[in-house]
Amino acid sequence: MLPYERPHGATLRQRLREPVHLLNIVVGPRRVGKSTLVNTVLQDFTPHVIYVSAEPTGVESRSSIGFPLLDDTFATEQTVGTGKIDGQWLIQQWNEARRRAAKADGSFILAIDEIQKIPRWSEIVKGLWDQDRTAGVNMHVILLGSSPLLVQHGLGESLMGRFELLRMGHWSYPEMHSAFAMSLDEYIYFGGYPGPMNSGLWRDERRWRDYVTGSLIEPSIEKDVFELNRIDRPALLKQLFWLGCDYSAQILALDNIAQNLREPGEGAEPHVGTVAKYLDLLGKAGLLAGLQKFSGSMLRQRTSSPKLLALNSALMAVASGYDFASAKADRSRWGRMVESVVGAHLYNSGGQDLLTYWRKGKLEVDFVLSRGRRTVAIEVKSGQASRPMPGLAAFSSNYPDCQRLVVGEGGIPLVDFLSQPAEHWLSEFQ
Repeated sequence: MLPYERPHGATLRQRLREPVHLLNIVVGPRRVGKSTLVNTVLQDFTPHVIYVSAEPTGVESRSSIGFPLLDDTFATEQTVGTGKIDGQWLIQQWNEARRRAAKADGSFILAIDEIQKIPRWSEIVKGLWDQDRTAGVNMHVILLGSSPLLVQHGLGESLMGRFELLRMGHWSYPEMHSAFAMSLDEYIYFGGYPGPMNSGLWRDERRWRDYVTGSLIEPSIEKDVFELNRIDRPALLKQLFWLGCDYSAQILALDNIAQNLREPGEGAEPHVGTVAKYLDLLGKAGLLAGLQKFSGSMLRQRTSSPKLLALNSALMAVASGYDFASAKADRSRWGRMVESVVGAHLYNSGGQDLLTYWRKGKLEVDFVLSRGRRTVAIEVKSGQASRPMPGLAAFSSNYPDCQRLVVGEGGIPLVDFLSQPAEHWLSEFQ
């Protein structure tokens, strides 16, 4: 268990100490510490806790969080390895928690990991939760899963008004620095995955690359995208991922992307609509986003050429083929990695629906944060402080009420900028 707890832990503890009102939904990409954080928080509430996982492989763990999760008879009948993870299994877990909640002194907690693995989970949870509210059952419920699957398969309709989200994105620089004494340059290259840092794999770059590819990237695509979304051309989606990560922080037209994607044995290039759909799925899986152009018109934004953005700089590093020393020595590559880190930080810290870029002819602004009439234009500088910024000046001319920020040389130090969420930079200029 990591000796560092993410700030989300304090938020979850507070919610669990309040009266039962809403479901607690913990969402985020793979390997960002959702299960570890919930297990750590639940230690404070033992023995009034049941924690189970709907992952089809493996067996329920009891020792990992330090207290018995289920009595022996129930655990034997409902081990995850039996292959009986379905709606009936979910109802049985819930009913066992109800039974123990009725005997508990105070509130009880039921936590279900990998909830998206259960068919029709949201409809079942809705029915069970509504029954509990009618009966006055004093039981908190925590559901854990990956953001795209939860949002697309239940939260939008079945559970509307019944849950409160706890979003856990990729680890920020302050978190990685606090947990692993990671330097800024190391964060820019090795990114915000705690696993390889905690194990020391990052010190052997070949092993680190193998780990990121085999234990992070491939499961995220195979399990979070392929299993619960119809993907007619899976090889094409993987090509898009690798191309997009290598070109992170660059603007590419969808038709140009399509021209560079072609599956073996297939002559026709993919339709731009397919590329756009797959890029959207990769973004929701916390892997690769396509930022839209700021124009003041939602329609024009949706039809613009995307600015590709790897949502963890480790993905860009692995896709590029550069090792750490070579990436730092190539000023152009390092500059793009710095820009990509800034964009990923804004996106992961709450800016998914606020973040765009701007371009007019050859003039560009790296990132634009906007909500309503409030607009912040952000230029990232990793080179000489005296470099002119005609894009920022042109944007200000078009949008005179905007606020301008320079991040890096001659502006806000990169460490300071990465220490504040996207919302901070919008609220600074209210």
